[in-house]
Amino acid sequence: PNPGPTLFFQSGRPLASGVRSGLGLPMNRTKGDEEEYWNSSKFKAFTFDDEDDELSQLKESKRAVNSLRDFVDDDDDDDLERVSWSGEPVGSISWSIRETAGNSGSTHEGREQLKSRNSFSSYAQLPKPTSTYSLSSFFRGRTRPGSFQSLSDALSDTPAKTYAPELGRPKGEYRDYSNDWSPSDTVRRLRKGKVCSLERFRSLQDKLQLLEEAVSMHDGNVITAVLIFLKRTLCKEILFRELEVRQVALRHLIHFLKEIGDQKLLLDLFRFLDRTEELALSHYREHLNIQDPEKRKEFLKTCIGLPFSAEDSAHIQDHYTLLERQIIIEANDRHLELAGQTEIFRKHPRKASILNMPLVTTLFYSCFYHYTEAEGTFSSPINLKKTFKIPDKQYVLTALAARAKLRAWHDVDALFTTKNWLGYTKKRAPIGFHRVVEILHKNSAPVQILQEYVNLVEDVDTKLNLATKFKCHDVVIDTCRDLKDRQQLLAYRSKVDKGSAEEEKIDALLSSPQIRWKN
Repeated sequence: PNPGPTLFFQSGRPLASGVRSGLGLPMNRTKGDEEEYWNSSKFKAFTFDDEDDELSQLKESKRAVNSLRDFVDDDDDDDLERVSWSGEPVGSISWSIRETAGNSGSTHEGREQLKSRNSFSSYAQLPKPTSTYSLSSFFRGRTRPGSFQSLSDALSDTPAKTYAPELGRPKGEYRDYSNDWSPSDTVRRLRKGKVCSLERFRSLQDKLQLLEEAVSMHDGNVITAVLIFLKRTLCKEILFRELEVRQVALRHLIHFLKEIGDQKLLLDLFRFLDRTEELALSHYREHLNIQDPEKRKEFLKTCIGLPFSAEDSAHIQDHYTLLERQIIIEANDRHLELAGQTEIFRKHPRKASILNMPLVTTLFYSCFYHYTEAEGTFSSPINLKKTFKIPDKQYVLTALAARAKLRAWHDVDALFTTKNWLGYTKKRAPIGFHRVVEILHKNSAPVQILQEYVNLVEDVDTKLNLATKFKCHDVVIDTCRDLKDRQQLLAYRSKVDKGSAEEEKIDALLSSPQIRWKN
């Protein structure tokens, strides 16, 4: 007769012989046969010696999870048999990941339950070969060495799904991936430096509202960003019309166009606004992009008739005249330099062209190479001074620097010598003789030349300071004698060389009974 199904206790203990007979089990087995029977069962018997059984199962479960190659879809869940310690089935790995993605904003208790469920699972069958992925590295965003750089590469063949979102991010930040923002929200995001698209603002009303929100935020970068979007998406007539009544945005656009050098659009804007003077200045600024001297000269000629202010018109005229002179001087001097017959060009070859140089540089060049030329020539310094109305101080300062660099001390002396109506000569310096002394010393003038101009300084303290600084001993000694300052003369005696003529002169003055010293 059929003894019926075989029953087992969950604890795995051997049943008594009487019980076995009642259940229809064989009675004639020895103790060794019984142990072999129990050990050959498909269920492993429980023994008290295996105290780390639970820990070993946990390690086995971890190795099983780490051996997954990738995360399968729903169809693969049927291939996996999963039995928990209580014998209850649990969901697949794909199910667990979807549960995590769907409940990323859930409470801490729910995450603990998911963690415990995944931790205490064992897998009876793993159809996939060993892989280098682990579940922990998946959520941390890292892979093991030798694997893909990102999980997006590993899952490129699967449908576009969010397998593992950032678990610690608040729900509100997931709106960053949405374009459904109001103008005020968009402006605030731009101000914070976040990336957002402006293409959703298609109607003119939405675009103008976006611009007004940016202006009300008082952030120049945001205003400029919105203006770039409007410049690209609106025709210039509508853009100019709307900006005409929004002066803050208009000023930002004008500054932006100047910075990027969009002269064409800038001229159209000034023409639309009827700003003739700014239109003329913008047109004049285009000469900076012309490299050829002749073409630049012709362009400047066309700018003379533009509606500038009176002062600006004079500057435009002077610019044209100066460039015209420079072209003539450059052609003539290049010819003389190549010929090699002029001494000044042989001793001091030119280092650069005179073209497009400022007026002061051109004057220095003329004083250096053409100082003695007649006033009627274009390269004469006097001709430049009269043509461009150069002030006396500027002319003297420039001519002094040029002639002192050439060590032409006679020309320096003639530069400051004037003659009155009675025929008497006198030295006069519009820039002050203290500046003359500094320029001469900078160009290594002899001590005799320095002493001559130091003596012409009117202020006594300044004279003493300059004479002491540049070691003009005679000037210091004579000034102390005139001031009858015995103590200062004694102090200066220690600064001159021992046994020098200056020391003997000081000793003679100190011992002279004719001088009545103040101290």
